[in-house]
Amino acid sequence: MAEDGRAEKDATVETKAKRQGGFRTMPFILANDFCDRLANVGFGSNLISYLTLQLHLPLVEASNTITNYHGTANLTPLVGGLIADSFAGRFWTITFGSIIYQLGMVCLTLSAALPSLRPPPCAKHAADCQRASSTQIAVLYLSLLCTSIGTGGTRPCVMAFGADQLELDAHGRRGAKRPKWDFFNLYFFGIELAKLTAVTAVVYIQENVGWGWGLGVPTIAMLVAVVAFVSGYPLYVRMPPGGSPLVRLAQVAAAAFKKRKAVVPDPSLLYEDKELDAGISTTGRLLHTDQLKFFDKAAIVTDGDVLPSGQPKLWRLSTVHRVEELKSIIRMLPIWAAGILLVTSASHNSSFAIQQARTMDRDITPRFKIPPASMLIFTNLAMLLTLAFYDRVLVRVLRRFTGRPNGITHLQRTGIGMTIAMLANAVAAVVERRRKAVAAASGLLDSPKAVLPMSVFWLVPQYAIHGVADAFMDVGRMEFLYDQAPESMRSTAAALYWLTMSIGSYMGTLLVTIVHEKTRRSGQWLPDNLNRGKLDSYYWLVVGLQVINLVYYFVCVKYYTFKPLETVGGEELEMHHGNGKGTEDAKKQDANFK
Repeated sequence: MAEDGRAEKDATVETKAKRQGGFRTMPFILANDFCDRLANVGFGSNLISYLTLQLHLPLVEASNTITNYHGTANLTPLVGGLIADSFAGRFWTITFGSIIYQLGMVCLTLSAALPSLRPPPCAKHAADCQRASSTQIAVLYLSLLCTSIGTGGTRPCVMAFGADQLELDAHGRRGAKRPKWDFFNLYFFGIELAKLTAVTAVVYIQENVGWGWGLGVPTIAMLVAVVAFVSGYPLYVRMPPGGSPLVRLAQVAAAAFKKRKAVVPDPSLLYEDKELDAGISTTGRLLHTDQLKFFDKAAIVTDGDVLPSGQPKLWRLSTVHRVEELKSIIRMLPIWAAGILLVTSASHNSSFAIQQARTMDRDITPRFKIPPASMLIFTNLAMLLTLAFYDRVLVRVLRRFTGRPNGITHLQRTGIGMTIAMLANAVAAVVERRRKAVAAASGLLDSPKAVLPMSVFWLVPQYAIHGVADAFMDVGRMEFLYDQAPESMRSTAAALYWLTMSIGSYMGTLLVTIVHEKTRRSGQWLPDNLNRGKLDSYYWLVVGLQVINLVYYFVCVKYYTFKPLETVGGEELEMHHGNGKGTEDAKKQDANFK
């Protein structure tokens, strides 16, 4: 009877498990992310217009406010990722992050809708407008802070949570790899679709109906996102958190330091404990590598390292798997850092490029003008088309030549995107020089609010090329971080992607501030009146920095070692231990991961 009861219970658990995970969960997860991005981009893409036209802030101050906001919004995911990996789990981190984000959007909508929370409109022919008071600015900052905190819960977890549904089946076995990588393309496709909706419909409402409704629509979308995500709760595979990854990394570092004078023995003699690592290595343990050998000392067993119960003292002794977790993170950091300047180089798309568009002829029909912020539509369209072409055509063609399921490696994909991004900024510099020439020829150099006889569609190439570059760079970087991060740190790894955005945004602020200060006496590069500025010189400066960054990236890729993972049931490939110069057979084995 007891055996029958256990069998019935096991059958019930198995039946329930079979209903969890897989592509059936994608509508709930991607709907949440779609509405989240619609809300974020809906007010973020046109924030420069809100700050300059509604709150009457100077251009440089408004630009720095935006980059600082983006920096903060992309810094909080690091905290959110650690919370999810440590104790909360991804589902609850996403849920509470979405709720806090919703509160920020409500405050932001109220600040735009209530006259007391914004300065009075400018007089028709006034040269100077009353800027927002300190109280009104404080309300704005409080709203942006709430959305930034909420973002910290959603951004690092949604991608990893979605991939979890395809990574493992109900019994913990590896799922098919191809669907998992399809998910990354689908994930970014959904993001770009949300951005496309935001920079068309939402921006149009902001420019032509009013900012109250223009921010109200994203607020309602965010409410839909929370409801959609929570309603899918019974279907989700919810991976249990594996404890604080930072604590484990600190334990390895501390143990290695305590044994710094010890001699590392043969790798086969280093400490292993499958039972201890079971919760953080469900898809296979990391194998020993010959790099960063100092940390191997943490896995040397010495007197006093083990309790009478047989359990290790984790601040004195670590397993090889835990040592390799730290090594994996350290090896990833140089390539991760190359993404910082990518963000810096594109930060002007949401500030200076929009101000350029405002000075140009935006007429589509006699009664309709394209809003300046809607120029971002060409970036979104280009990225959507490139993602579709890449996934459905290019991968299949490249697979015939490379033999890799994904056509090219994550790192190759990122490098191609970085190269294309340089072209985008070079084109931007050429177009800006042309725009200033038209202003001079029309006698409008001192009329910053005048519309130049030059179509806004001159800006389309730079926006479109940025979109093509992002389709390669963004997906490639996210795939790399997810694939190479230790299994128990994937939310944290996704947070590293957003941390790149954060530091890149702050670097954008720093770069603009330095350029603004250094060119104050010799001729401002970035004045409020762009017709008298040298924005084209700023673009060329960014191109030069990108060239340096690309060389640095290629050097890092050349010497990068991919993480080695043990074989699990014949489904997981054991990867080579070399420094990127291993045998051809080993490299072929490594194809899925590069």
